[in-house]
Amino acid sequence: MTIPRLMSTQHPDNVNVPFFAKGQKIGGEDEVKEAYYAFSHLGIDEQMWDVEGKEVDGYVVKKLLTYYENFFHQHKLGQDVFLTLRVPNPVEERAEAKILLETLESIPRSFDASALFYRQDVAPIFEVILPMTDSAAAIDHIYRYYHDFIVARQNRTFKAGDITIGDWIGQFKPDRINVIPLMEDMRHQMAADQIVREYLADKPEIHDQRVFLARSDPAMNYGVLGAVISNKVALMRLEKLSQELGVNLYPIIGAGSAPFRGNLNPRTVRRFTREYPSAHTFTIQSAFKYDYLLDEVKEAVHFLRNHYVPGKATQIDAEAALALVEPYTKAYKAQVGDLAGVVNRMAKFIPKRRDRKLHTGLFGYARSLDGVTLPRAITFTAALYSLGVPPELLGLTALTPATYNRAREVYYFFEEDLRDALKGLNPDSPYLPPGLLAKLDELGIRYDIDPAQKDASDHIIKALAEGRTDSVQELVLLAGQARQFLG
Repeated sequence: MTIPRLMSTQHPDNVNVPFFAKGQKIGGEDEVKEAYYAFSHLGIDEQMWDVEGKEVDGYVVKKLLTYYENFFHQHKLGQDVFLTLRVPNPVEERAEAKILLETLESIPRSFDASALFYRQDVAPIFEVILPMTDSAAAIDHIYRYYHDFIVARQNRTFKAGDITIGDWIGQFKPDRINVIPLMEDMRHQMAADQIVREYLADKPEIHDQRVFLARSDPAMNYGVLGAVISNKVALMRLEKLSQELGVNLYPIIGAGSAPFRGNLNPRTVRRFTREYPSAHTFTIQSAFKYDYLLDEVKEAVHFLRNHYVPGKATQIDAEAALALVEPYTKAYKAQVGDLAGVVNRMAKFIPKRRDRKLHTGLFGYARSLDGVTLPRAITFTAALYSLGVPPELLGLTALTPATYNRAREVYYFFEEDLRDALKGLNPDSPYLPPGLLAKLDELGIRYDIDPAQKDASDHIIKALAEGRTDSVQELVLLAGQARQFLG
């Protein structure tokens, strides 16, 4: 099985709008162009196609093959480059539950379009990603629904002695699909190995399984230190499970360009692979693609695809690491609670970069932390940076020099990530948690402040205080340009 190294995603963390977009928000046909651009110009080998929160385009395969015929004749979709669907979780997103079924129904139709194009059987889509995975049953239901209720019906007859459905409208292919669990919070990342073990227990036919670990949402819930430790414990346990079962497990790390959301950008790819040496696939989100020079992006993509070789997972003392996180996360949550009002006020000035409908359900597109409603991670990050309070700094007041040093033994590039974030610090911001500046001195973290970001946040803070907010969105974009990500 060919495992893609890079997964282009539709996360709207970009400041700059790509040249092929018709407006300020990427949507509709723009996303078809984006998939082609990621494959053909950037050299990325996989595109995640998100069907949540928008009109389902069940004809994306047909459009790609029709619009970009020459490219896809030379690079087979499903063999050389890959399209992977991110489907709604029907348990958590009840309003979109049936979109899951529509999406699964579209897979055999896409196969037919591909078979006509290539004049041979090539499955252009054979994997789907299930967000907010919380159990083996959640993955199993999708796996079995596709095989038992979509594919298997081809063998049913209309009545005794009559033709089968397959005789009537053709065979349903591929026979099976792979379901990739996406674990988005610490509790389920800690249990990732147990969930995958249970899912694979009755599937001897599966020899290769991908597992997706979010990096952004755990940061929202537990701060950056909690997110990194959650990822590392999960990776360590998944590696052990792979060895026990004799099944190849291929972790995907879902990181964005902001240090808070992973600090994966064209300039940090080597650092990032050292932080997560057992990851097989890395997400390439919108800021990575559109907020850096094209040559930088292509060079980083080339390194990840051609020079990075996955190794062994980092071995850590999970119990000790989680104990380290507990007081940090408690302080982080308290500080987020104090900032929630101004974050929600700022959120409406953060420009939208994708056409999406508002979700409801678990966190939906508005997240909840201990009863406090917050915007999603990208908007949350952008709002705090705009106020001169990089969210990476929240929770630090709980660390002592000793616990900080222990944290750096687990989170190798903690200080480097903090220094990157601190470029966006405004030491004059009234929203800084009490004692934060003194804590930075105590921990011995040296940093440089970016004057462009400070100037923008000074003006934003003043505009909010005076109720003159006409220019705030423009200032948000200026600050985003300086740091090379929106949120």
